[in-house]
Amino acid sequence: MPGPGEVLLRVQAAGITFTELVWDATWFRDGQPRTPVIPAHEVAGRVVESGPQVDTVRVGDPVFGLIPFDRDGASAEYAVVPQENVALRPLEVDPIHAAALPLAALTALQALVDHGGILEGQRVLVQGAAGAVGIFAVQLARLRGAHVTAVAREQDREYLQLMGAEHVIDYTSTPVTADGDGYDLALYAANGAPTEATYAAVRTGGVLVCLNAPPDGELLNRYGIRGQFFVVEANRGQMDELANLAKTQQLSIPIAATFPLAEGRAAYESGARHGRLPGKTVLVVETAGTWLASS
Repeated sequence: MPGPGEVLLRVQAAGITFTELVWDATWFRDGQPRTPVIPAHEVAGRVVESGPQVDTVRVGDPVFGLIPFDRDGASAEYAVVPQENVALRPLEVDPIHAAALPLAALTALQALVDHGGILEGQRVLVQGAAGAVGIFAVQLARLRGAHVTAVAREQDREYLQLMGAEHVIDYTSTPVTADGDGYDLALYAANGAPTEATYAAVRTGGVLVCLNAPPDGELLNRYGIRGQFFVVEANRGQMDELANLAKTQQLSIPIAATFPLAEGRAAYESGARHGRLPGKTVLVVETAGTWLASS
């Protein structure tokens, strides 16, 4: 049941992150194991009950949001979420697409704006551009007037150009190098750690934002650049911004695959498949007919 400042959601869809099953926050809280756990922390659903001191949403509201990583997630019929972690879902955005927004799109937005300080006209490098975060980063950087270079596989070139990338580097055949005097901002959203070539590609005084681990301090000093590492946090205002962009079709929300809740294990295992499509994998908890009936 929801406590003070919390809401109980009837889950309609849940976005998954393949690596969340190895996060410490998934399995521990304050150093103590919290098994069994319910994964999937990106949620779209409808408020069915609110606790005391809830004043931002009402029972019946369609919402989407990001559940704290050390709490049970949304791969269930119901989920309890702090009210500040959810925002209203526009009816123009269905629950499957809304469930793909909270973690990946928020991470991209916060990386570019809060930690990268993106400005119009800057040159931005996005590595891991065909991943869930990377696709949003390409679009959001373009919407802010940046010139985007995406690093991905050749097979994703056309798609990333459609998303707004001016240039696409096939990392399997072409090394990353500086664009002229170097990139103003580089976002490393790929697996593993960036190589020295990534640091060298950023101009002196530029910024490298890493999502998997803090950047190498020695390399930052060698190339005279700033480094940032962060963990995404729910932000209602930013979720409202993303929802409006999706509502007005300025932001595309790519869905790689959907699975029914009963096939949750298969959904997580699908992340290891070779040649999977760009975008997010989403668990469908309620059928489309149910969404339409309750909209």
